[in-house]
Amino acid sequence: MKRYLVQTFGCQMNVHDSRRIEEVLEAAGWQATDESTLADLVLFNTCSVREKAEHKLRSAVGWLRPLKDERPGLVIAIAGCVAQQEGEQLLRDIPYVDLVLGPDNIPELPALVEAIRDGAPPIARTVFDLETPQFLHAHPRSDARRESSAFVTVMKGCDERCSFCIVPTTRGPERYRSADDIVSEVRALAQGGVHEVTLLGQTVNSWYEPTPGESAAPLELREKRRTASHFAGLLRRIAAEVPEVLRLRYTSPHPRHITPALIAAHAELAILPAHVHLPVQSGSDRVLKRMLRRYTAAEYLARARALQSARAGLTLSTDIIVGFPGETEEDFLETLALVRDVGFVAAFGFKYSPRPQTAALALGDDVPEDTKDDRLARLFALVEVQQRAHLASLVGTRSTVLVEGPSRDGGGRFAGRSERHEIVHVEPPAGVDPTGTLVTVEILAAFKHSLLGRMDGGVPIPDAPRTPKPRVHLGVLGGEGSES
Repeated sequence: MKRYLVQTFGCQMNVHDSRRIEEVLEAAGWQATDESTLADLVLFNTCSVREKAEHKLRSAVGWLRPLKDERPGLVIAIAGCVAQQEGEQLLRDIPYVDLVLGPDNIPELPALVEAIRDGAPPIARTVFDLETPQFLHAHPRSDARRESSAFVTVMKGCDERCSFCIVPTTRGPERYRSADDIVSEVRALAQGGVHEVTLLGQTVNSWYEPTPGESAAPLELREKRRTASHFAGLLRRIAAEVPEVLRLRYTSPHPRHITPALIAAHAELAILPAHVHLPVQSGSDRVLKRMLRRYTAAEYLARARALQSARAGLTLSTDIIVGFPGETEEDFLETLALVRDVGFVAAFGFKYSPRPQTAALALGDDVPEDTKDDRLARLFALVEVQQRAHLASLVGTRSTVLVEGPSRDGGGRFAGRSERHEIVHVEPPAGVDPTGTLVTVEILAAFKHSLLGRMDGGVPIPDAPRTPKPRVHLGVLGGEGSES
């Protein structure tokens, strides 16, 4: 039996891609393993949004060099955004890597690996599918890895061209999937036991019904063809046609596409949870302009407040970059002021790092590293105060929790997400496994990054659950942040 191991770096899109990689390999007769010493293929699915992720990749690949020397037949592959960014250069830089694979070339993976196993030289395959975009379908799992939540891609690529972001280079221009195809996939997942679906895209809420061949057209022509987002209509169609789905999330939206129709959908569709992750990046108009974000702080605040007004109790989280070229202390204080005004309950914060092939390279990197560190710490401190106050305010209330599975600390406890996306630890009645169900919970206590709850008929949990320490973010959100 041929065995593979996939290690994932980066955002939800990379997690989704890794699942599709697993599916195409298993369809070709491969079996998963958690041990690199047992694997015939080790694949790293990579992120290049921030320099730190690339450093992690090179360190992880380096650990395999002795294993490759012992087992020359081991295939080492690099997929994802770093693969797309570097291409054949990765083969020159890391000569024991056998395969470099772009995100659009995942369907070719089994055949490329077999070619290498048959003696072919190292291969770099990084070609965008512009003429006829392909979207790999997510499939419900029927084995022990069965999940109650799943990702569904609705678009890929990005046309925003923010000055700090490498995504347009590594993911290509925006390509959209048809509504029929999206709804079909969501329906299949729901029939397979999935109760929560998260729609994915680099600018997910810019989605609209695609026109054949438009992905290969120049950016100016694509912008002219696209008169408005159809995303709210897609949400309504899924809600109407797939009632088995209990929650419908999306990530990551761009503030420019928070339309009146989308705000109305949040007011009217119970399937949409009371939480939106809405990247802002900065609260300074001067910095936003240098970032090419195409909105002002006031415009962002107006859209955030409109969302909060549309749904009682709706919470917001965000992405923020500190130390962008030219950011002054006054600029940073404006960011902190926006954080207070919006009342973010969680934030992914990052220090600016120059990325190749981005416009921001021309601006230099003139904010000292210790200043970036200080600003990041101050940002996190403010968000933590707001988050703790928010979690404390929920004690004594009732919440609906989609239970995802046993808590990591065991003890018969389970963990899930509330309608606002908080982590909630619960203890069900004796003998009950609530995994995959939507339960009503009384909130008994608030901890640093999570809540303690009791299901109807259950008993309180005596001790605070041990939640994992967040790596680069504060809050109750999973993953590595978004790319919008």
